[in-house]
Amino acid sequence: MALYRFTAFKPTGEVIKDEDWNFENDTDAKSEGKNKVEELELEEATHRLVNAQGKLILFHS
Repeated sequence: MALYRFTAFKPTGEVIKDEDWNFENDTDAKSEGKNKVEELELEEATHRLVNAQGKLILFHS
């Protein structure tokens, strides 16, 4: 398992959610991460998911 960091923001820049998620790889992180974002009902909020090296996996503004 690899560590990924998910962060979601309000339009003001205030952080809504900031937590670590674990996935097998970047491909799984992208697909499963989208599902988690939907479950959290944050798909319309500005958010990002990055891997441990800082590579952007998901982003919505």
